Amino acid sequence: MKVNGIIPLVMALCLGVFQWSLAQETSQKRNVVIDGNGVMRWESTKEEVFGFGVNYTVPFAHAYRSAKRMGIDPKKAIDSDIYHFTRLGFDLYRIHVWDTQISDVQGNLLENEYLETFDYLLNQLKFHNINYVITPIAFWGDGWPEPDGDTPGFSHRYGKADCLTNPEAIKAQQNYLFQFLNHVNSYTGVAYKDEPNIIAFEVSNEPHHQGTASEVTAFVKGMVEAMRKTGMQKPVFYNMSHAVHFMDAYFEGGAQGGTFQWYPTGLGYGKELSGNVLPNVNDYDMPFDEVIKKHHGAKLVYEFDVADVGKSYVYPAMARSFRSAGMQIGTHFAYDPTYLAYANTEYNTHYMNLNYTPSKALALKICAEVFHEIPLYAEFGKYPENTSFGNFKIDYKTDLAEYNAEEKFFYTNTTSSTPKNLKKLEEIAGFGSSPLVAYDGQGAYFLDKLSKGVWRLEVQPDAIWVDDPFGKNSPKKTVAVINWGTHSMSVDLKDLGEGFSIEAINEGNGFQSQVTGKVFSIQPGTYILSKKGTKKTWSANDAFKTNKLNDFYAPKTTVDKPWLTHEPIKEVTENTPLPLQVQYVAPNKPESIQLQGYSSKGRFQVDFKNTQGYRYTATLPAEYLQIGFVHYNIVVKSDDTFRSYPADMEGKFSDWDFYDTEDYVVKVVPESNPIYLFDAEEDTNDLVRPWRKGFKLMPTEENGQSECQMNLEQLFVEDSENKNAAPIYDYSFKHFIIDKIEGRGSSLKDKTTLVFKGRSLTDKPLPLQIAFVMEGGSSYGCMLTLEPEMGDYTLTLSELKPVKTVTLPRPYPSFLPYYLEHKISTEFDINKVESLQFSIGPGIPENQLQKPHGFGMVSVRLE
Repeated sequence: MKVNGIIPLVMALCLGVFQWSLAQETSQKRNVVIDGNGVMRWESTKEEVFGFGVNYTVPFAHAYRSAKRMGIDPKKAIDSDIYHFTRLGFDLYRIHVWDTQISDVQGNLLENEYLETFDYLLNQLKFHNINYVITPIAFWGDGWPEPDGDTPGFSHRYGKADCLTNPEAIKAQQNYLFQFLNHVNSYTGVAYKDEPNIIAFEVSNEPHHQGTASEVTAFVKGMVEAMRKTGMQKPVFYNMSHAVHFMDAYFEGGAQGGTFQWYPTGLGYGKELSGNVLPNVNDYDMPFDEVIKKHHGAKLVYEFDVADVGKSYVYPAMARSFRSAGMQIGTHFAYDPTYLAYANTEYNTHYMNLNYTPSKALALKICAEVFHEIPLYAEFGKYPENTSFGNFKIDYKTDLAEYNAEEKFFYTNTTSSTPKNLKKLEEIAGFGSSPLVAYDGQGAYFLDKLSKGVWRLEVQPDAIWVDDPFGKNSPKKTVAVINWGTHSMSVDLKDLGEGFSIEAINEGNGFQSQVTGKVFSIQPGTYILSKKGTKKTWSANDAFKTNKLNDFYAPKTTVDKPWLTHEPIKEVTENTPLPLQVQYVAPNKPESIQLQGYSSKGRFQVDFKNTQGYRYTATLPAEYLQIGFVHYNIVVKSDDTFRSYPADMEGKFSDWDFYDTEDYVVKVVPESNPIYLFDAEEDTNDLVRPWRKGFKLMPTEENGQSECQMNLEQLFVEDSENKNAAPIYDYSFKHFIIDKIEGRGSSLKDKTTLVFKGRSLTDKPLPLQIAFVMEGGSSYGCMLTLEPEMGDYTLTLSELKPVKTVTLPRPYPSFLPYYLEHKISTEFDINKVESLQFSIGPGIPENQLQKPHGFGMVSVRLE
């Protein structure tokens, strides 16, 4: 018994020595060093370290709990999502570990299901050549968006603030860091401190340091020393964006680089933002960059997103600005686990998943190329000059981001661009159509050249958003559905010619298709396209990059009921046709969709026509658009039954027993009527504004009228995260008016005056600047002087002059530019206006800047 016990022990020791030796050898080959210019380099090759990827949280918190509640194996979910990471070209991963779930109060590491699943995730990433930046301490509870649980860790006991100052909490963190780095991954057999795929460690997630610089230095030094005691040689980064005035202190504490994030549209607007966001991502200007250079520090991006934006065009512009700022690696926050993406519950202000947000995901694929191709500190001018750079192109109007290189051609939406070099082209990824691929589905597709005359085609199913994904979400609420359908596709590649063959190769895919010329029908799956007469030399199980040739993953169809979405236009000008659009998806295609309603001209019935995918359009003739109101319903016939909307109820609105009287209503007004751009009662909650406690909506004496009140104790408030910032005495906010003028376009040409109804809320006059922000980002404004008495204040559009555009929503971190620096030369055009900008600050005498100011706003209209 004793001998038998010794043998396994000796074998285990030998295995441990072997693993340690292998880890040391591999680690030496993959070590990262920071040179004298603050650039991370691979020690063995001296090449620059760069990479791009995502944050992804399945091993922890809400994502892990949700998987268990849904009966989903987290590891299988990880495998599926990582497959998508590989298709998107990611080679980097970052996470802030939920220390509260894997530690106790003293900071001892707990070997539990969360840590074991994290080990599995890292092992799978490693297999696919994806590196990582790990942040061992998050300070978070385990709840969001649910209530926090009673977790065992030190973060739960102390909270973030005390973790930065309480001696016992500091001791616990140091103990935890030492044990975390020494933890041996149960799948790789390598300790985290030695893991060759770990590029660097970031000490903790977003510490908000207060106190003195010496206290901050002491804190950072203690954490770095605890990590170095393990023998770990990798670079140690520290989050610097949450208190940039302590930057010297971070480096003096032993940090070798800074981590930064970017949310150029803020966070948590509560619904999808409209308008052009490119001015918000013009550049990533760091006014303290000389401090980083003085310490030879490196820089990386741990989180970024254009929150509450559903478009794809913005992401590569952010990647460009990051590279111009000297960022070597970047990770988007956060990739939704596919099993949660139908509801987007993890972080409702973000939304990213290849299946559910295909265009946005392809934009990240292009970002990966930006980080690999664009040199550090490369400059491309100011907006809008920088919308084309290197092999990349960005277009707000068509929601297009494009990468067009010698061997690769990627696009996030339909493009007319011709690939740069057809002879060398080896990889295509897209959404919509291009000169090479015509496709009428709503999923992403990938074409990879395997050999001469042989290409691998992967087609993802359709993604249809059926609700605003950025609102208040719940597992009980569906924001997007997946639909597997048969679509038409054509592939125009000389390497394939015409009449090429198609063979389905992913497991369970029996779809067969015949090619007519270059056109064929296709369903989701993986296929091999072979030129006519090409000899088969491949097998479905052959290696394909880090995957197999026949690999494929997508959720099955989730369309189990009809979904109709429609945004009615609220107000239109008389005698103008009314275009209408609906999106409709259901288990079966509709037999018909009809507009039924009435106006002062009488009743009408108009058929919708299927124009593309799940989009149907109809136009109500101008003769029905007489002064008054148009009332209508949308009636869908399917399988000989009817369903009416907006009631979403079976039957026709005209049936005697159809009891829901709700309908869509459009106000029809004379061309001479004012165009209301803002109404306090209706629009206050939609204002894009930095938070101040002096905001409130108050009823006035007039029925149906309210006043949006803004009382500011001071214009400039010191930024606790950037205390060295020069004061800017300005408070600005804006209101998107795209929807306000949508139905009144024909009336705009006759409007010459803007009328502001409101007042100063103090006993003195208040200068207020009002500006129109154009779709390109430039602003044209004028000053009004508001008196304490409620009244109408007017300015003529001919008075408008160029004024500064404030970057709104305000970006985070807060050190980013307040005003847009641009090279826009277009003139004012009322037809190209997107928003109104209101500014308190311009025109106020210097001796009044630090005084309280306030105004009330009832409405803004064009006459």
